[in-house]
Amino acid sequence: MSIKTIISSVAMASVLGLGGVAVTAAPASAYVACNAAGECWHVDKRYNYAPSVGVIVHHPDDWYFHRDWAHDKSYQWREHHDGRGYYRNGVWITF
Repeated sequence: MSIKTIISSVAMASVLGLGGVAVTAAPASAYVACNAAGECWHVDKRYNYAPSVGVIVHHPDDWYFHRDWAHDKSYQWREHHDGRGYYRNGVWITF
C-alpha cells in the first residue's frame, strides 16, 4: 500500500467522521420565559401559555445574552423547573 493511498484513506475517514458528528450535534433549544412582573426562567420547550398568565417566551440568543442583568432591575431571574408551569410572585405554578 502506498503512502498516497494511506493519506487518502485517512483523509476520507476524517471527513466522514466529522460529517457524522456534524449531523448528530443539534443546537440546544432552550428558551427564556418572563411574566408581566419581570420574573424570568429557562424553559426547555416553547409552551403556549394562556394570555391571562401574561408570559412571553424569548429565544435566549436574541434576548437573554443581550441583557444587562446586573443593572436592569426590572427583571428577576428565577430557578429552572422541569415540566410545564410559570412563576407568579416568586412561586412556581404547575399546569
